[in-house]
Amino acid sequence: MYDLAVIWDWIGFSVRWLHVITAMAWIGASFYFIALDLMLKPNASLPAGAYGEEWEVHGGGFYHTVKYLVAPAQMPEHLTWHKWQSYSTWLSGAALLMIVYWVGGELFLLDPTKAELTLWQGILISGGSLTIGWLAYDQLCKSKLGESPTALMLILFAILVAMAWGYNQIFTGRAALLHLGAFTASIMTGNVFFQIMPNQRIVVADLKAGRTPDAKYGKIAKLRSTHNNYLTLPVVFLMLSNHYPLAFGTEYNWVIACLVFLTGVTIRHYFNTMHKTGKGPHWTWAVTVILMILIAWLSTVRTGETFEEAEARDLTAHEQRYASAAGFEEAYNVVVGNCSMCHAREPSWTNILWAPKGVYLETPGDVARHASDIYLQAGLSHAMPPPNAIQMEQDSRELIVAWVREVRGIE
Repeated sequence: MYDLAVIWDWIGFSVRWLHVITAMAWIGASFYFIALDLMLKPNASLPAGAYGEEWEVHGGGFYHTVKYLVAPAQMPEHLTWHKWQSYSTWLSGAALLMIVYWVGGELFLLDPTKAELTLWQGILISGGSLTIGWLAYDQLCKSKLGESPTALMLILFAILVAMAWGYNQIFTGRAALLHLGAFTASIMTGNVFFQIMPNQRIVVADLKAGRTPDAKYGKIAKLRSTHNNYLTLPVVFLMLSNHYPLAFGTEYNWVIACLVFLTGVTIRHYFNTMHKTGKGPHWTWAVTVILMILIAWLSTVRTGETFEEAEARDLTAHEQRYASAAGFEEAYNVVVGNCSMCHAREPSWTNILWAPKGVYLETPGDVARHASDIYLQAGLSHAMPPPNAIQMEQDSRELIVAWVREVRGIE
């Protein structure tokens, strides 16, 4: 019988790799066009309808780019549409979210110390919040607030703060920050799919038919593109946050996430201004540093479930299945003896403040809950514990493998 845990892990790896590649393409193209738009210079010799031009050198050649506010006098036969980077990033990200946080929801999505939810309830909240979030944002943009960009951005930030707090009330820390990133990324891709691209198609169709396009379509696209511009950097942070327990593994992780959004604004404002004027406002870096110091301080505030509370907590059905299996006691002793010095609520290993990836391996419930990760990281492979920290004997690894396979019926 095939080991589905191994197959599923490789599927997750493949989708994650695809997501990273497409995200790089989307962010790279987005940043390039934003910088290009801001660097355009007027020139009296440009064709009618042209707004500005930019000369660039790269790869041993020179590039001459001209931007038309509406369109050239004659539409070209070939027109490249920059859309698939965004669509591919969102689709691969959605697939990865389903693989990690829906299929693996009992481990990575749900936190029984925060809310008693079934897996299906957690999945419905996960998917429903992304859908409702886009619909609410889209209606705000279409309202009169769309004519007041600053007020709209402030309201959007307030919504993100509320969502960050709400996710943290029901999901694990890593799932809360990841979902906040997915919530924001869904808004960004929704802007491209539902607004920017359809409006551009209307403009192209009008031009080909000899009609004068309505200027409102360009205004809509500009508003949505500006939002995407300032949301990009926080989304990148949130998508990587599961690698940093100091970001997601604290009670104030939702505050940290909100402050990260502000750093995204200050950093993007610096580069946007620099691309436009040739000189960026240096105060933005001072503000960013202050925000990062505040984030670092919040990450050290110790709160959350204690060892005694975790030990006294009733096991979930998932945990009970692994904790009652033959071989659990032997595997538990192996894990505690080799892993708990780092993966503890108060790590004893030098210079480790929080358990790596927020994974605790102290109580029977802890070990049973993380059976799949232990099996892959310390049973089938030698990824954990780090060889320069502890040399785990092969016999010990085989006890872990035997325990998990006893539960899963894998020979």
